[in-house]
Amino acid sequence: MTKFPHDQFAKEYLQELLSPLGQVETSKAVTAEVREIDVWFQPTSSEAEYLQSLGLLGQVAATIAVIEPFRNPVNTEEIFSCVVKLLNSRAQLGRVANREDQRLKERQLPTLWILTPTASELLLDSFGFRAPEESEGWGKGVYFLTEVWRVGLIAIHQLPRGPQTMWLRMLGRGRVQEQAIAELSALPVDNPLRTNALQLLYILQANLQANTPPIPARDDEDQELVMAIAPLFQQHLEAAKQQGQEEGREQGREQGREEGQRMILESFLQVRFGELDPRTVALILPISALAVAEFTLLLVQLSTLPAGQNEHQQVQNLLAQKVLEKSFIQSGQLEELPVNLIPNLLALSPDNLSSLLAELPQLSIEELMARLAQSLT
Repeated sequence: MTKFPHDQFAKEYLQELLSPLGQVETSKAVTAEVREIDVWFQPTSSEAEYLQSLGLLGQVAATIAVIEPFRNPVNTEEIFSCVVKLLNSRAQLGRVANREDQRLKERQLPTLWILTPTASELLLDSFGFRAPEESEGWGKGVYFLTEVWRVGLIAIHQLPRGPQTMWLRMLGRGRVQEQAIAELSALPVDNPLRTNALQLLYILQANLQANTPPIPARDDEDQELVMAIAPLFQQHLEAAKQQGQEEGREQGREQGREEGQRMILESFLQVRFGELDPRTVALILPISALAVAEFTLLLVQLSTLPAGQNEHQQVQNLLAQKVLEKSFIQSGQLEELPVNLIPNLLALSPDNLSSLLAELPQLSIEELMARLAQSLT
């Protein structure tokens, strides 16, 4: 897991969107105090259709770029730090050109792009940032220093709504980011950018939950973001179900849905814990057979589990609870699970657990209790 989930999301998100257009490096080291550029982009492709689909981000990607996204509003010192990175990178390029006895051309020079949720007029004026002429086609929310600096700043919360700005507004905060997520979810389900961006959002959600404190102390904005992402799981699963329906076979529909749910849950848990232990893997398969609404609720519940030393055990307990409830409470055999049922089930070896879970749909609660008692003696 990452200590700074929003920063990691921004880097991976920009890398995903820009990689079809050129070379992308994240956390690129520069000289001096070994500063790192968040995203270094060097275009190698000029696919007009793809560039246009990225809107304002495509305009940013028209030239070599140093991209510095900020989760919180950028301050004076951070802008100075970004400019130092830009100057150091230019110096590096100059040294390489000198060694090769070449002259550094204008088109080889990077432009610094600072992406910030908001920027006050006082901050902008203090540096001399100015909005470009409307005829230049940048739109509201984009500012530049004088041309010689090659520095641009995008105040994300000032960007107008629409497909032209959606990809950058995904890096905003609060309602701005949530609105962009809603617009993303409305894209056609076969849009590859939509699919890739959703996967990164799922990872962001898992990282937020893995790194944040229990609910009472959690950042309200992050919690709202988690809840905004959660419904996208259901859309993803419905798309898998629809794909099965188009195959025209009931078995295909169910297999498509269950496989989609299995992959999402597995990916979600791997982000949080890394390699999954055999006991957790054994629980994932029966969980993938849950109805879409139940599965979506489970993902939300997993997201809101507090991080801590016993979080892995909490996850296994919740997975086991859902499997047992599906078999015995929803079928009407029980009104509530016996107190020791979940601990006894999880006390089995991974192999025995897998075998028992495979037989679970055919077992009564009495048969299950007897099997557990026999296995644990």
